[in-house]
Amino acid sequence: MEQKNIVYRFQQIDNVHEIFIFDEIRKTGPFNWDTWQYEDSETSAKHFKELLDAIPENEEIKIYFNSNGGSVDQGTTIYNMLQQHGSYKTGIVMGGCHSIAFTILQACDKRIMGQGTTAIIHDMWETVTGNAADLRAEADSLDVAMDSCVALFMQRATVSEDELREMMHKTTTLSPQMALEYGLIDEIGVAPKEEDPDVKLQEVVNENKALRQRINTRNEHQKQLAEFYQLTHKKEHKKEDSTGWGAFFDGKNN
Repeated sequence: MEQKNIVYRFQQIDNVHEIFIFDEIRKTGPFNWDTWQYEDSETSAKHFKELLDAIPENEEIKIYFNSNGGSVDQGTTIYNMLQQHGSYKTGIVMGGCHSIAFTILQACDKRIMGQGTTAIIHDMWETVTGNAADLRAEADSLDVAMDSCVALFMQRATVSEDELREMMHKTTTLSPQMALEYGLIDEIGVAPKEEDPDVKLQEVVNENKALRQRINTRNEHQKQLAEFYQLTHKKEHKKEDSTGWGAFFDGKNN
């Protein structure tokens, strides 16, 4: 699957930094067959650190999610870096926020799911090769990781730990309404983006300018019509009668 970039940009008008997580969370990017090396991943903890280091802690971060999850260690590191950063963080689910992506959402001060979006919580899993001892050791490691993950969710969840573990054990897809009920988000619905005041002001100026232009054009057309009317409706002046007969007949009619 081709990796889509995280898009990062600075909104100077209101000092909001936006990060989009619209792909699998992983340590490395796709393999480049030209260089025979893996490209850097823009959903890695390393890349997130570079983004967060560039953001002042007195400014706001908005993180938009549409991800099926990915690497647990990368996602957990991103979660802790967000927790450590002093800025106010808003997480907004735009599509799916599954697995470790939903864990990252929990690091945000405000957690929002848009209408029609989904979240998925489940037990961690791993692909392992080895003998029986290797498999048992990996299972023990997963149990420890699960305890840490559950503790993370329980910091703000309103359900009991047993209920949460049961939902994760059977892999549960959450609607925004369910996530809100369980204390896993704070709000449903994504508010429309506020317009840039400078852009809005310029639109008003342009509209007023266009209106004045239309008024001037209309006045000019009216002036031209008036002049045309005067030219085409002039009264014909009577020609003077040089013979004198006109005066004679006028005298006889008096």
